[in-house]
Parts: sequence; C-alpha cells; structure tokens
Amino acid sequence: MQDLESIRKKCAECHECELGNTRTNCVFGVGDPDADLMFVGEAPGEQEDLSGEPFVGRAGQLLDKYLYAVGIERSEVFITNILKCRPPKNRDPLPEEEDACIGFLREQVKTVKPKIIVCLGRIAAMRLIKPDFKITKEHGVWYEKGNYLMTAVYHPALLLRDPRKKEEMLVDMKVIKEKYDFLRQ
Repeated sequence: MQDLESIRKKCAECHECELGNTRTNCVFGVGDPDADLMFVGEAPGEQEDLSGEPFVGRAGQLLDKYLYAVGIERSEVFITNILKCRPPKNRDPLPEEEDACIGFLREQVKTVKPKIIVCLGRIAAMRLIKPDFKITKEHGVWYEKGNYLMTAVYHPALLLRDPRKKEEMLVDMKVIKEKYDFLRQ
C-alpha cells in the first residue's frame, strides 16, 4: 500500500493526458489522511491550479461554510477531485481525461479508507456512483458501493449560480453529518 505522499509525487509527474502539459500545479487533494469522510469534485479551477489545493476559490469557500454550518472541520475530511489538473477555461472533463486520472483517485480512496464518499456535483456522481446520475433528482440519495457509503450533493459552484438550491444543500449536508457521526461511534 502506498502512502499519499508517494501517490502525490507520481501524480505531479503525470502526463497521461494533455492537461499535464498545461497545469500550473497538480491539485492532488488535502485533509486528514485517515478521514472517514471524503469529498470528491470533478476538476480543479483556476484558483486551485494556482494554489495546488482543491476547493480554495469561491466554490471552496462556500463548501467551507456548509462544513462549518453542520459542525465538520475541513481539517478532519479529505477533499479531492477526479481530475488533478485544470481543464482549459474550466470546461467539463473529457472522458479520456477522467480515465487518465481515475487511478490516482482509486489509490487515494484505498489509502485514506473513508467510510463515506460525497460526490460534489453531477460529473463526479456520474463517474463514481452511476453513469446516468441526475443531480437534481438524486442529490442526497445514499448508495452502498463496496465498503463505502456514497451520496452526491450539488457542486458549490452551481449554488453560486443558482442560490435557490442552497437550502437543499444544507439539508443534504445535515444528513451527511448525521451519518458521519453515526459511523464514527
């Protein structure tokens, strides 16, 4: 079993797709290496590419507010993305880019061993939960996949564009907190 630092080094050297040639930083992931709760988004944005850390821009700041609202410290979870490099102009990841990066995410999951994986947005849910995932209908629905409880919530960037969904996100986050607390007993 590899540790996160050795996986991070391999990721930083990766050029399996074109994004490895255009990135400023590999955006590997941050948080507790033994977290019971993992959040997975789709890909880094501009601020993340510049800093090398996921969810630090406006969407990340909103995610932090939700974590705080339900009593979860960002430092106690692990946050990452499927893609570790920013797609140009923040476009959706291409399937071949996801395919090139998914091994890094699998290694992160095997190493961290979370009990709960929360997909941030439709694209992550379509890759990790099921290909026809409908975020507006299925956010907050729970799935068991292997050793993991999984759910998806709205991506914080969507909430910035459509604030009407913020209350639904808070409800979903409260349920995540309840399950998280229960599994840690």
